[in-house]
Amino acid sequence: MNKIMEIAARNLLRYQRRTLLTSMLIVIGVVAVLLFVAITGSFKQMMVGQITDSMLGHAQIHRRGYVASIESLPLNMNMPPAMVARVTKALEEEPMIEAVAPRVKFGAMFSNYTETTSVRVNGIDPETEVKVTPLLAERQLDGERKGPLLKRGEMLVPVLVARGLKVQAGDTVVLIATNKDGSVNGKNFVIRGSLESATGPGGRDSYIHIDDARELLRMAQPDVSEFVVRVKDAQKVEAVSARLAESVGGLTNKEGRPMLEVHPWQRLSPFANIANMIDMLTLAIKVMLVSIVLVAVMNVMVMAVYERIREIGAISAIGTPPSRILALFLAEGLMLGVLGTVVGVLLSLGAIYALNIWKITFAFGQQQGLLLAPAIAARDVVVIAGMVIVVAILASLQPALKASRMDPMTALRHV
Repeated sequence: MNKIMEIAARNLLRYQRRTLLTSMLIVIGVVAVLLFVAITGSFKQMMVGQITDSMLGHAQIHRRGYVASIESLPLNMNMPPAMVARVTKALEEEPMIEAVAPRVKFGAMFSNYTETTSVRVNGIDPETEVKVTPLLAERQLDGERKGPLLKRGEMLVPVLVARGLKVQAGDTVVLIATNKDGSVNGKNFVIRGSLESATGPGGRDSYIHIDDARELLRMAQPDVSEFVVRVKDAQKVEAVSARLAESVGGLTNKEGRPMLEVHPWQRLSPFANIANMIDMLTLAIKVMLVSIVLVAVMNVMVMAVYERIREIGAISAIGTPPSRILALFLAEGLMLGVLGTVVGVLLSLGAIYALNIWKITFAFGQQQGLLLAPAIAARDVVVIAGMVIVVAILASLQPALKASRMDPMTALRHV
């Protein structure tokens, strides 16, 4: 086997220019794919992190039908204490959950006493909310940032609402809301600060303390609109959500249907479609790499067979078995693939390191200066490198078979 590899290396060196050009083509393909995977993977992770860590969490639990009618934020679909206890127990039994936060959500009118607009209000427990959405506090643009995220009587308002109604941190405003019984209630709040939108200029979500929300809505009991869940491993959100759905599935209505729903973030945000598109683009780039390697190596090997027909006839005539001729050409394809892959991987890792030193920044939604940190997992490097080498061998197979099946006498008469 060592002798075959040695002869294959000599054959490649006989045609240095062609070998170099083919190897460079493979190198370019490998570098393009690895850089694309690293950059898009980092962007996807950053994008998903901004959505989940600043507003959605990794998963949410609602009463059945709540998400379907979420635009109206129906108070009659909140979870009563008995249901809350059932959900809390299921959450405590799941070892992969890092943190849980309850919320009370409702629509309200926001007024500075001269102008009024509508807002979506999130009643939160500040202590638990910062654990499930750690980037929420970073969205605060002004006002007091020390201490807890919110105190009783304070409110975080969307920046566009604050600018539109010309209110700022320290101003007193009033929230007016209709409770489940249909009565209208109002409560004064002091603006703690304005919030930068996580998704774009249309964000109208404001935040108050969950106890203030219950007081404003005159709740007779501590209902919960949703539980927001943070998972220890973000790659296992769907698996954890499935287990949670099974755990709370025993709570059914009169028709025997589950009363609770568990939604991973992918089912709550349209940005999941963008993440899926990134995965599809990555797959397309990998297919292009396979095509590049296949065409390049096959072209070289076909030319090698054509130019060495008499040589193949000579070694066949002196008794070289077809299997050895086959192995010789496969070894040449293997060496081309390995050479291009090794150089391509080294250049890619160097480029990824350089991109992390130069600190690429970009904007996402209304947020500016987000840092892109390209990185690639060892698994991706191994998979792509293995794919290139295997394709290089497969591309050599047809020319190698042709060479091994040549009739010695016919080959020797070839001009």
